[in-house]
Amino acid sequence: MIKLIVSCINWRASALELDDFLSRFQLLRPQPTRHALNQRQAAVLVPIVRRPQPGLLLTQRSPLMRKHAGQVAFPGGAVDNSDATLIAAALREAHEEVAIPPESVEVIGVLPPVDSVTGFQVTPVVGIIPPDLHYHASQDEVAAVFEMPLAEALRLGRYHPLDIHRRGNSHRVWLSWYQHYFVWGMTAGIIRELALQIGSRP
Repeated sequence: MIKLIVSCINWRASALELDDFLSRFQLLRPQPTRHALNQRQAAVLVPIVRRPQPGLLLTQRSPLMRKHAGQVAFPGGAVDNSDATLIAAALREAHEEVAIPPESVEVIGVLPPVDSVTGFQVTPVVGIIPPDLHYHASQDEVAAVFEMPLAEALRLGRYHPLDIHRRGNSHRVWLSWYQHYFVWGMTAGIIRELALQIGSRP
């Protein structure tokens, strides 16, 4: 069964305001800490919900998916031949997965690409979306759509490192909980990268 969950939060006075987020995102540009190695291209949309104190839209993948079943994720996927750009790919996937109209997204920039465990180089596309959109989750791909306060999402102290050692290589992943959602892996890493970009503190 498809669940549509939008959390209504009583925001704290100290919560991050949209204008402040936009200013910090556009002014503070971090250098990538490492180069992505994978060659196959993919893109995800990081949807910031336009409110005075904004939200971050996330999805939970269907438990029937062949890869990453049940995981919290941003809408996105592999670049198709029809996609003119990485941004176009992110917007197309967001429309297919949760019915976000591409024309409703105000793209404000991209984050450095990251490597996925499935062999893709994934580019996060940050965009502002209206607060009154009606999401329609794709039954084949999405089990839930939910909103997290951006100020809480970008609090660095909520992410805990886990170092995985495999075949002589060490790989760090980040773990976090929000309500009953377990946010980890690439999704948590992207959120944390966004927090670092705007100069968030623990």
